[in-house]
Amino acid sequence: MSVMETIEQEQLRERPDLRPGLTVRVHVRIREGGKERIQVFEGVVISIRRGGPRATFTVRKVSFGQGVERIFPLHSPSIDKIEIGRAARVRRAKLYFLRGLRGRAARLRERRRPSEGSK
Repeated sequence: MSVMETIEQEQLRERPDLRPGLTVRVHVRIREGGKERIQVFEGVVISIRRGGPRATFTVRKVSFGQGVERIFPLHSPSIDKIEIGRAARVRRAKLYFLRGLRGRAARLRERRRPSEGSK
């Protein structure tokens, strides 16, 4: 392994398994002057770019009728934690088609979970 790869391996963080279609809450540390606070960005994961320490994921939400997308480095120290909410049933790796949809059309079907009684 080269020196660069060794340094990158040390910077990897333990993160949950992310997939397109998941609704996530990303807790990000924001520095303003000398103070630090946590800001939550909640939305749907529309893409994941793998790449070890350089991996990123894109989260999209609609805020006041305006679509907002934010790209987060997966192993960034500025990400405090990632909470996984609902899971949607999707058949694509990149959900860029959501950009053109509005309102109810932009909803994703929820993934069915197997019930306890049936086998």
